[in-house]
Amino acid sequence: MGAVVDLDGLLDQRRIWRGRQTQARPLGLQPTGHAHLDERLPDGGWPAAALSELLLASPGCGELQLLWPSLARLTAEAGRVVLIAPPFIPYAPAWQAAGVDLRWLTQVEAAPADALWAAEQCLRSGSCAAVLCWPERADDRALRRLQVAAETGQALAFACRPQHAAHNPSPAALRIAVDTRPAQWRVLKCRGGMPPAVPIASRRQG
Repeated sequence: MGAVVDLDGLLDQRRIWRGRQTQARPLGLQPTGHAHLDERLPDGGWPAAALSELLLASPGCGELQLLWPSLARLTAEAGRVVLIAPPFIPYAPAWQAAGVDLRWLTQVEAAPADALWAAEQCLRSGSCAAVLCWPERADDRALRRLQVAAETGQALAFACRPQHAAHNPSPAALRIAVDTRPAQWRVLKCRGGMPPAVPIASRRQG
């Protein structure tokens, strides 16, 4: 007769794989605030406690219009939103008009070489609801550190990068290209499902 196996013990030690077991996801739906986008994303919005990449045709081409509904919701819930070295000086009246509570908005000045480090520290702190950064250069290792930091701090991480970065692999749970001509969003990668085959009109105001 064979030896008795402590199955629960092996499961606890992660020494065997349990069929059809799905990885536990952080609780809390994170809608983008754009219903036509949310319905096309597997998570129904931003992947929680994860890194999302926004690949831009040019800095300031529409990333804030995409993010403002979420940032307004987070600050309304007293969640801290941190901007790491934004390419332009934030225009407070526009942020207020978008519904963002400026009491919960923080801007961090950082040299290009320090921006990713600063973003990682903010994400790991556990005191931020969302962290936005605009790194000039970011390799796979740096992005992976942001992904781990977002998981650790249970925060939304957004890295705004040039569109040519789409040619490089990324550990981000979600990658969205922000186009201007035409004004649209292209989901290039999404955790938990296939990206939509058709671009999504961003419906920006002219």
